[in-house]
Amino acid sequence: MHIANPIYDVVFKYMMEDEKVARSFLSAIIGEEVVELDFASGEHTVRRGAPEKKVRKKAEGEELCLTVCRYDFTARIATAGGGFRTVLIELQKAKLASDIMRFRRYLGRHYQNPANTYGKKNERKARQIYCIFLLGHDIGIPDRPVIQVDYKSTDVTTQEDMSVANEFIRSLHHRSWIVQIGQLRQRRRNDLEKLLSIFDQENRTKNHYILNVNEEDFPELYRPIIRRLRMASESEDIQIEMEMEDDYLAELQDKERFIDEQGKLLKEKTRALKENTKALKEKTKALEEKTRVLEEKTRVLEEKDKAIAELKKQLTEMQKLRE
Repeated sequence: MHIANPIYDVVFKYMMEDEKVARSFLSAIIGEEVVELDFASGEHTVRRGAPEKKVRKKAEGEELCLTVCRYDFTARIATAGGGFRTVLIELQKAKLASDIMRFRRYLGRHYQNPANTYGKKNERKARQIYCIFLLGHDIGIPDRPVIQVDYKSTDVTTQEDMSVANEFIRSLHHRSWIVQIGQLRQRRRNDLEKLLSIFDQENRTKNHYILNVNEEDFPELYRPIIRRLRMASESEDIQIEMEMEDDYLAELQDKERFIDEQGKLLKEKTRALKENTKALKEKTKALEEKTRVLEEKTRVLEEKDKAIAELKKQLTEMQKLRE
């Protein structure tokens, strides 16, 4: 079966616009059942030099508008006791090595936002935050396609594990899941890795916008996701936007290469300047030493001249006495 390549933001966005698909995808990653999603805060888009706007075909002379895949969901999750609790899920999808400070800023905004609380006016409580990172680059941990980062509560004295549900701890600490897309290569060890194989670029066809997968390789629960991606592969508009995304990414990579080359050139010039400065200091030091030696020689000569003059004076006086 041919499906659109969800490594492209426009395809991933299309996939996540279906609530059932989005709930299934998020549930698989966090390992909890998401029964309801609030798309109100939804996906964020950014346009170079212009206000936020949806992605569309670029007209002549226009700036390209690119979707930044950052989703903020309010998710209702089923609990083991048969109840429900609500958490915030922040999902970020990045193709290139990103500035960690940018992720910290987004997370900080969630912690500061009064809207991310619940309860009565005078008894507001903070919702727990889940962070999901879909990364197109490795973070330096090999052979680990999916990494879960969780807080652990421990008694400092007894080292007893106290990882129990606690409102104070949940409010101040968040859970994270990191997916290193490049390390998903042919890994199908569990249902989650089978699902995430939709990002495996080894399944690309000659048309790299399209992947070739076998629907039967996916658990029945996740097959609606595959069918959604198949629908995306049949959309001419999505094909155009994937091409636009490639164009923008290529332009961005060219700029990054230029900046990198300029940075290397600046470093080389700085190194050369430091070496020249060091050589100049050494020359100055040598010149100062030569000057000091010359001054010393001049002083010795002056003393010799003074001694000679004194001897001449004494000889003149002796000659006068003889006369």
